[in-house]
Amino acid sequence: MDPQVLYHHSTQLIEIRPRPVFWLQDPFNIIYSSGTTGSPKGIVQSHKMRHEYARRNLAGGYGDDTCVICSTPLYSNTTLVSFFPALAGGGKVVLMAKFDARDFLALSQAERVTHAMLVPVQYRRIMELPDFDTFDLSSYALKSSTSAPFPAWLKADVLKRWPGGLLEAYGMTEGGASAILLAHEFPDKLHTVGRPSPGHIMKIIDEAGHELPQGETGEIVGHSPVMMNGYHRQDAKTREVEWFDAEGRRYIRHGDVGRFDEDGFLILMDRSKDMIISGGFNIFPTDLEAQLTRQAAVREAAVIGIPSEKWGETPLAVVVLADTHADPAAILAEANAHLGKTQRISAIEVVDELPRSAIGKVLKRDLRDRFGGNPVTQAFS
Repeated sequence: MDPQVLYHHSTQLIEIRPRPVFWLQDPFNIIYSSGTTGSPKGIVQSHKMRHEYARRNLAGGYGDDTCVICSTPLYSNTTLVSFFPALAGGGKVVLMAKFDARDFLALSQAERVTHAMLVPVQYRRIMELPDFDTFDLSSYALKSSTSAPFPAWLKADVLKRWPGGLLEAYGMTEGGASAILLAHEFPDKLHTVGRPSPGHIMKIIDEAGHELPQGETGEIVGHSPVMMNGYHRQDAKTREVEWFDAEGRRYIRHGDVGRFDEDGFLILMDRSKDMIISGGFNIFPTDLEAQLTRQAAVREAAVIGIPSEKWGETPLAVVVLADTHADPAAILAEANAHLGKTQRISAIEVVDELPRSAIGKVLKRDLRDRFGGNPVTQAFS
């Protein structure tokens, strides 16, 4: 940009002088968090943060021959991390007003789509279509996923039946650090979310804020070039999610519990706020949900902690059935047969659908509001 630009507006000449030093940290947009664990917060993203998202994707192959299909809301960071790079690279963007699995495949075939960013529930609905294999998806170069847990078995099915690579990105709208799993390159690591992105630093800390060694389980914190300025007009909330290392480097608390395996791949355990403490033992709902969804009769499952006089908290499973004639008691017994004694699910509730945000995240707070006061009908012994 020239050091001085004149922009004609009505009858006035307005002088615009760019600020070369501070411009990168100036606010670019405010994206509101999904509010899965509380009230949404306005996340202020800078020009630098948005530029880094675009630069990373452009380096990864977005160009003028790219065709991206967007089927999630444009106000979500999940959508924008592929939308802006496509435009910056001179490519084409196909916008869906509302997601429908079959329409998504038809558009992909007709428009020769090369890239897509989908959340896991969308992958599941697409892969469940009986006529999935009749669509020509050979134009795909890369499919991406983020925003929610992506089961290993579903990743494997996508790799087997859908042409092109598969990338899972783990991170936050707030920034911090991200991890990337190139599933097509590491098919033996589908139970992980990959390694930290280049230039990103991830650490695991304990409840007291002390850094833990590799292999230990704790809260994930991250530092990178992609970090929010803060929450809009909520300085106290901003300070709550910041952590500083011994050198004073700023990190963002991810609010997730995880650990690194021996190869440096991150294994997510759960949201720290969703962890259930029962009889003094930590229970990660994702472990229980994985056991439930392995059963053909279960389409989707969410596990929450509910009050228990005996244990303090105890797991309750809320499921959507794939087979409406299935016996919930049999589903519960089968899952508990493969869980440890302290993990066993106390009761099961069947619903028509799980409450989700616009981006596909399960709203467990809604489930707690609905079922949290229900008495436990079955307790493990």
